[in-house]
Amino acid sequence: MPAARSPTGRALQTLELLQLRPGTTAEELGSRLGVSERAARRYVEMLREAGVPVESSRGRYGGYRLGRGARLPPVSFTEEEALGLVMAVLEGHPAATDPEELVGAALTKVIRALPATVGGQAASLREHAAAAPDPRAAHPDPAITSALVVAVALHRRVEVRYRSDAGNEWDEEVDPWAVVVRHGRWFLLCHSHRADALRSYRVDRVRAVAQTARTFVPPEGVDYVAALEENLGEGWTYPTRVVFEAQRSEVAPWIRPPMGRLGAHPSGCVLTGSTNNPTMYAQEWLATIPFAFRVEGGDELRAAVAALAARCAAAVAPR
Repeated sequence: MPAARSPTGRALQTLELLQLRPGTTAEELGSRLGVSERAARRYVEMLREAGVPVESSRGRYGGYRLGRGARLPPVSFTEEEALGLVMAVLEGHPAATDPEELVGAALTKVIRALPATVGGQAASLREHAAAAPDPRAAHPDPAITSALVVAVALHRRVEVRYRSDAGNEWDEEVDPWAVVVRHGRWFLLCHSHRADALRSYRVDRVRAVAQTARTFVPPEGVDYVAALEENLGEGWTYPTRVVFEAQRSEVAPWIRPPMGRLGAHPSGCVLTGSTNNPTMYAQEWLATIPFAFRVEGGDELRAAVAALAARCAAAVAPR
Protein backbone atom coordinates (compact mmCIF):
# COMPACT_ATOMS: atom_id res chain seq x y z
CA MET A 1 0.00 0.00 0.00
CA PRO A 2 1.66 3.26 -1.05
CA ALA A 3 2.17 5.91 1.58
CA ALA A 4 0.02 9.04 1.43
CA ARG A 5 1.95 12.30 1.16
CA SER A 6 0.24 14.50 3.76
CA PRO A 7 0.06 13.81 7.52
CA THR A 8 -3.74 13.81 7.30
CA GLY A 9 -3.62 11.31 4.47
CA ARG A 10 -1.29 9.05 6.43
CA ALA A 11 -3.55 9.31 9.49
CA LEU A 12 -6.53 8.20 7.36
CA GLN A 13 -4.42 5.40 5.96
CA THR A 14 -3.57 4.39 9.52
CA LEU A 15 -7.30 4.26 10.28
CA GLU A 16 -7.86 2.03 7.27
CA LEU A 17 -5.08 -0.33 8.34
CA LEU A 18 -6.52 -0.63 11.85
CA GLN A 19 -9.93 -1.42 10.36
CA LEU A 20 -8.43 -4.21 8.25
CA ARG A 21 -5.90 -5.57 10.77
CA PRO A 22 -6.84 -5.04 14.44
CA GLY A 23 -3.84 -5.57 16.67
CA THR A 24 -1.36 -4.01 14.26
CA THR A 25 1.79 -2.81 16.05
CA ALA A 26 3.53 0.53 15.58
CA GLU A 27 6.35 -1.25 13.79
CA GLU A 28 3.91 -2.87 11.34
CA LEU A 29 2.12 0.45 10.80
CA GLY A 30 5.41 2.14 10.02
CA SER A 31 6.33 -0.57 7.55
CA ARG A 32 2.98 -0.33 5.79
CA LEU A 33 3.02 3.47 5.69
CA GLY A 34 6.67 3.70 4.70
CA VAL A 35 7.57 5.79 7.76
CA SER A 36 9.39 5.28 11.05
CA GLU A 37 7.81 3.60 14.06
CA ARG A 38 7.85 6.93 15.88
CA ALA A 39 5.97 8.61 13.02
CA ALA A 40 3.41 5.81 13.02
CA ARG A 41 2.70 6.48 16.70
CA ARG A 42 2.23 10.14 15.88
CA TYR A 43 -0.48 9.30 13.32
CA VAL A 44 -2.23 7.16 15.93
CA GLU A 45 -2.20 10.17 18.27
CA MET A 46 -3.67 12.32 15.47
CA LEU A 47 -6.58 9.89 15.23
CA ARG A 48 -7.13 10.03 18.98
CA GLU A 49 -7.07 13.83 18.92
CA ALA A 50 -9.70 13.71 16.19
CA GLY A 51 -11.97 11.66 18.46
CA VAL A 52 -11.28 8.19 17.04
CA PRO A 53 -11.01 5.73 19.98
CA VAL A 54 -7.78 3.84 19.31
CA GLU A 55 -6.91 1.35 22.04
CA SER A 56 -3.48 -0.16 22.61
CA SER A 57 -2.32 -3.27 24.46
CA ARG A 58 1.11 -4.57 25.37
CA GLY A 59 2.59 -8.03 25.21
CA ARG A 60 3.40 -10.61 22.58
CA TYR A 61 0.05 -10.22 20.83
CA GLY A 62 -0.48 -6.54 21.63
CA GLY A 63 -0.98 -3.66 19.23
CA TYR A 64 -3.48 -1.00 18.22
CA ARG A 65 -7.16 -1.60 17.57
CA LEU A 66 -10.24 0.58 17.20
CA GLY A 67 -12.39 0.84 20.31
CA ARG A 68 -16.15 0.62 20.50
CA GLY A 69 -18.09 3.57 19.22
CA ALA A 70 -15.57 4.42 16.53
CA ARG A 71 -17.25 6.33 13.71
CA LEU A 72 -15.60 5.16 10.54
CA PRO A 73 -15.64 7.03 7.24
CA PRO A 74 -17.85 5.57 4.48
CA VAL A 75 -16.21 3.04 2.20
CA SER A 76 -15.55 4.36 -1.30
CA PHE A 77 -14.59 2.41 -4.42
CA THR A 78 -13.22 3.43 -7.78
CA GLU A 79 -14.96 1.94 -10.80
CA GLU A 80 -12.08 -0.53 -11.28
CA GLU A 81 -12.21 -1.60 -7.62
CA ALA A 82 -15.98 -2.09 -7.70
CA LEU A 83 -15.89 -4.15 -10.89
CA GLY A 84 -12.95 -6.18 -9.57
CA LEU A 85 -14.91 -6.92 -6.38
CA VAL A 86 -17.99 -8.09 -8.30
CA MET A 87 -15.83 -10.24 -10.61
CA ALA A 88 -14.05 -11.86 -7.65
CA VAL A 89 -17.36 -12.63 -5.92
CA LEU A 90 -18.84 -14.17 -9.06
CA GLU A 91 -15.72 -16.24 -9.71
CA GLY A 92 -15.68 -17.64 -6.20
CA HIS A 93 -19.45 -17.82 -5.68
CA PRO A 94 -21.42 -18.10 -8.96
CA ALA A 95 -24.75 -18.18 -7.09
CA ALA A 96 -24.16 -14.51 -6.17
CA THR A 97 -25.98 -13.61 -9.41
CA ASP A 98 -29.15 -14.41 -7.44
CA PRO A 99 -30.06 -11.47 -5.15
CA GLU A 100 -32.06 -13.84 -2.92
CA GLU A 101 -28.97 -15.93 -2.16
CA LEU A 102 -26.93 -15.01 0.97
CA VAL A 103 -23.83 -13.72 -0.81
CA GLY A 104 -26.00 -12.31 -3.60
CA ALA A 105 -28.00 -10.27 -1.09
CA ALA A 106 -24.81 -8.90 0.46
CA LEU A 107 -23.46 -8.00 -2.98
CA THR A 108 -26.73 -6.18 -3.75
CA LYS A 109 -26.25 -4.00 -0.65
CA VAL A 110 -22.68 -3.16 -1.68
CA ILE A 111 -23.79 -2.20 -5.19
CA ARG A 112 -26.64 -0.04 -3.88
CA ALA A 113 -24.23 1.85 -1.62
CA LEU A 114 -21.96 2.77 -4.54
CA PRO A 115 -22.27 6.08 -6.39
CA ALA A 116 -24.63 5.84 -9.37
CA THR A 117 -21.90 5.92 -12.01
CA VAL A 118 -19.88 3.17 -10.35
CA GLY A 119 -22.82 1.15 -9.04
CA GLY A 120 -24.47 1.10 -12.46
CA GLN A 121 -21.44 -0.56 -14.01
CA ALA A 122 -21.20 -3.11 -11.18
CA ALA A 123 -24.93 -3.92 -11.35
CA SER A 124 -24.75 -4.34 -15.13
CA LEU A 125 -21.80 -6.68 -14.80
CA ARG A 126 -23.62 -8.91 -12.31
CA GLU A 127 -26.84 -8.88 -14.33
CA HIS A 128 -25.27 -9.91 -17.62
CA ALA A 129 -22.44 -12.15 -16.42
CA ALA A 130 -22.98 -15.91 -16.28
CA ALA A 131 -20.74 -17.92 -13.96
CA ALA A 132 -20.54 -21.71 -14.19
CA PRO A 133 -20.51 -23.36 -10.76
CA ASP A 134 -17.37 -25.20 -9.74
CA PRO A 135 -18.37 -28.83 -9.00
CA ARG A 136 -15.56 -29.02 -6.45
CA ALA A 137 -16.61 -25.89 -4.58
CA ALA A 138 -18.18 -26.16 -1.14
CA HIS A 139 -19.43 -23.18 0.82
CA PRO A 140 -19.03 -23.50 4.60
CA ASP A 141 -21.20 -21.85 7.22
CA PRO A 142 -20.08 -18.18 7.55
CA ALA A 143 -20.44 -18.24 11.35
CA ILE A 144 -18.25 -21.33 11.71
CA THR A 145 -15.70 -19.94 9.26
CA SER A 146 -15.60 -16.65 11.17
CA ALA A 147 -15.13 -18.45 14.51
CA LEU A 148 -12.19 -20.40 13.09
CA VAL A 149 -10.57 -17.30 11.59
CA VAL A 150 -10.88 -15.46 14.91
CA ALA A 151 -9.27 -18.42 16.71
CA VAL A 152 -6.42 -18.41 14.17
CA ALA A 153 -5.86 -14.69 14.73
CA LEU A 154 -5.94 -15.00 18.53
CA HIS A 155 -3.87 -18.23 18.60
CA ARG A 156 -6.63 -19.82 20.65
CA ARG A 157 -7.22 -23.58 20.81
CA VAL A 158 -10.73 -24.68 19.80
CA GLU A 159 -12.99 -27.67 20.24
CA VAL A 160 -14.57 -28.78 16.98
CA ARG A 161 -17.19 -31.33 16.02
CA TYR A 162 -16.31 -32.80 12.62
CA ARG A 163 -18.22 -35.02 10.20
CA SER A 164 -16.19 -37.06 7.72
CA ASP A 165 -17.13 -37.81 4.12
CA ALA A 166 -18.37 -41.22 5.32
CA GLY A 167 -20.71 -39.58 7.84
CA ASN A 168 -18.72 -40.36 10.99
CA GLU A 169 -18.67 -37.61 13.63
CA TRP A 170 -16.23 -36.91 16.44
CA ASP A 171 -15.12 -34.13 18.79
CA GLU A 172 -11.53 -33.04 19.27
CA GLU A 173 -9.31 -30.15 20.32
CA VAL A 174 -7.12 -28.52 17.68
CA ASP A 175 -4.69 -25.63 17.39
CA PRO A 176 -5.92 -23.74 14.30
CA TRP A 177 -2.91 -22.62 12.25
CA ALA A 178 -4.62 -21.23 9.17
CA VAL A 179 -7.78 -21.25 7.05
CA VAL A 180 -6.81 -21.93 3.44
CA VAL A 181 -9.00 -21.65 0.34
CA ARG A 182 -8.03 -24.22 -2.30
CA HIS A 183 -9.87 -24.74 -5.60
CA GLY A 184 -13.20 -23.54 -4.25
CA ARG A 185 -12.93 -25.42 -0.96
CA TRP A 186 -12.10 -24.06 2.50
CA PHE A 187 -9.71 -26.02 4.70
CA LEU A 188 -8.64 -25.70 8.32
CA LEU A 189 -4.95 -26.53 8.71
CA CYS A 190 -4.37 -27.42 12.35
CA HIS A 191 -2.54 -29.50 14.90
CA SER A 192 -4.86 -32.22 16.16
CA HIS A 193 -4.34 -33.12 19.82
CA ARG A 194 -6.35 -36.30 19.33
CA ALA A 195 -3.94 -37.56 16.67
CA ASP A 196 -0.95 -35.49 17.87
CA ALA A 197 -0.28 -34.64 14.22
CA LEU A 198 -0.92 -32.11 11.49
CA ARG A 199 -4.41 -32.38 10.01
CA SER A 200 -6.41 -30.62 7.32
CA TYR A 201 -10.20 -30.52 7.70
CA ARG A 202 -12.85 -29.30 5.29
CA VAL A 203 -14.50 -26.28 6.93
CA ASP A 204 -17.88 -27.15 5.37
CA ARG A 205 -17.75 -30.41 7.36
CA VAL A 206 -17.13 -28.71 10.70
CA ARG A 207 -20.45 -28.87 12.54
CA ALA A 208 -19.56 -26.76 15.60
CA VAL A 209 -16.73 -24.65 17.03
CA ALA A 210 -16.10 -23.67 20.65
CA GLN A 211 -13.17 -21.47 21.62
CA THR A 212 -11.23 -22.55 24.73
CA ALA A 213 -9.16 -20.52 27.17
CA ARG A 214 -5.94 -22.27 26.10
CA THR A 215 -3.55 -20.56 23.70
CA PHE A 216 -0.80 -21.92 21.48
CA VAL A 217 2.26 -20.65 19.65
CA PRO A 218 2.00 -21.27 15.88
CA PRO A 219 5.09 -22.64 14.09
CA GLU A 220 7.32 -20.06 12.46
CA GLY A 221 8.23 -19.95 8.80
CA VAL A 222 5.53 -22.39 7.65
CA ASP A 223 4.10 -22.06 4.13
CA TYR A 224 0.52 -22.94 5.03
CA VAL A 225 -0.60 -23.48 1.44
CA ALA A 226 2.30 -25.87 0.77
CA ALA A 227 1.69 -27.65 4.10
CA LEU A 228 -1.98 -28.15 3.19
CA GLU A 229 -1.10 -29.51 -0.25
CA GLU A 230 1.29 -32.02 1.25
CA ASN A 231 -1.09 -33.05 4.02
CA LEU A 232 -3.94 -33.70 1.57
CA GLY A 233 -1.97 -36.64 0.20
CA GLU A 234 -1.76 -38.40 3.56
CA GLY A 235 -4.09 -40.35 5.81
CA TRP A 236 -6.76 -41.41 3.29
CA THR A 237 -8.47 -44.80 3.17
CA TYR A 238 -6.69 -46.55 0.30
CA PRO A 239 -2.86 -46.69 0.10
CA THR A 240 -1.17 -46.07 -3.24
CA ARG A 241 2.28 -46.94 -4.58
CA VAL A 242 3.21 -46.22 -8.20
CA VAL A 243 6.64 -46.77 -9.80
CA PHE A 244 7.59 -44.65 -12.83
CA GLU A 245 10.20 -45.65 -15.40
CA ALA A 246 11.60 -42.14 -15.57
CA GLN A 247 13.82 -39.89 -13.51
CA ARG A 248 12.36 -38.10 -10.53
CA SER A 249 13.18 -34.69 -12.07
CA GLU A 250 11.11 -35.60 -15.15
CA VAL A 251 8.11 -36.93 -13.25
CA ALA A 252 7.99 -34.29 -10.48
CA PRO A 253 6.35 -31.51 -12.58
CA TRP A 254 3.40 -33.84 -13.26
CA ILE A 255 2.75 -34.78 -9.63
CA ARG A 256 0.15 -32.88 -7.63
CA PRO A 257 0.91 -32.71 -3.90
CA PRO A 258 -2.29 -34.59 -2.89
CA MET A 259 -1.07 -37.59 -4.92
CA GLY A 260 1.64 -38.35 -2.36
CA ARG A 261 5.41 -38.13 -2.04
CA LEU A 262 7.86 -38.83 -4.83
CA GLY A 263 11.02 -40.73 -3.88
CA ALA A 264 13.95 -42.60 -5.40
CA HIS A 265 13.60 -46.10 -6.90
CA PRO A 266 15.95 -48.41 -8.88
CA SER A 267 13.60 -48.23 -11.89
CA GLY A 268 13.32 -44.42 -11.78
CA CYS A 269 11.15 -43.04 -8.99
CA VAL A 270 8.23 -44.10 -6.79
CA LEU A 271 5.11 -42.24 -5.69
CA THR A 272 3.62 -43.27 -2.35
CA GLY A 273 0.43 -41.82 -0.91
CA SER A 274 -3.23 -42.57 -0.29
CA THR A 275 -6.64 -41.68 -1.67
CA ASN A 276 -10.34 -41.92 -0.94
CA ASN A 277 -11.18 -42.16 -4.65
CA PRO A 278 -9.06 -44.67 -6.59
CA THR A 279 -11.11 -44.17 -9.77
CA MET A 280 -10.42 -40.44 -9.82
CA TYR A 281 -6.77 -41.07 -8.94
CA ALA A 282 -6.42 -43.39 -11.95
CA GLN A 283 -8.48 -41.48 -14.51
CA GLU A 284 -7.75 -37.85 -13.70
CA TRP A 285 -4.21 -38.03 -12.31
CA LEU A 286 -2.24 -41.09 -13.40
CA ALA A 287 -3.66 -41.14 -16.92
CA THR A 288 -2.32 -37.65 -17.62
CA ILE A 289 1.31 -38.48 -16.77
CA PRO A 290 3.29 -39.20 -19.99
CA PHE A 291 5.64 -41.83 -18.54
CA ALA A 292 5.41 -45.59 -18.23
CA PHE A 293 4.35 -46.71 -14.76
CA ARG A 294 3.14 -49.71 -12.82
CA VAL A 295 0.98 -49.83 -9.73
CA GLU A 296 2.81 -51.85 -7.08
CA GLY A 297 0.62 -51.06 -4.10
CA GLY A 298 -3.04 -50.56 -3.37
CA ASP A 299 -5.47 -53.23 -4.61
CA GLU A 300 -8.18 -50.62 -5.09
CA LEU A 301 -5.94 -48.45 -7.26
CA ARG A 302 -4.78 -51.49 -9.26
CA ALA A 303 -8.41 -52.37 -9.95
CA ALA A 304 -9.21 -48.79 -10.99
CA VAL A 305 -6.25 -48.68 -13.40
CA ALA A 306 -7.21 -52.09 -14.81
CA ALA A 307 -10.77 -50.90 -15.41
CA LEU A 308 -9.50 -47.77 -17.16
CA ALA A 309 -7.15 -49.85 -19.34
CA ALA A 310 -10.00 -52.20 -20.31
CA ARG A 311 -12.19 -49.28 -21.33
CA CYS A 312 -9.42 -47.78 -23.47
CA ALA A 313 -8.64 -51.16 -25.07
CA ALA A 314 -12.33 -51.73 -25.87
CA ALA A 315 -12.51 -48.30 -27.50
CA VAL A 316 -9.94 -49.28 -30.17
CA ALA A 317 -10.75 -53.00 -30.51
CA PRO A 318 -11.95 -54.28 -33.94
CA ARG A 319 -15.70 -54.56 -34.29
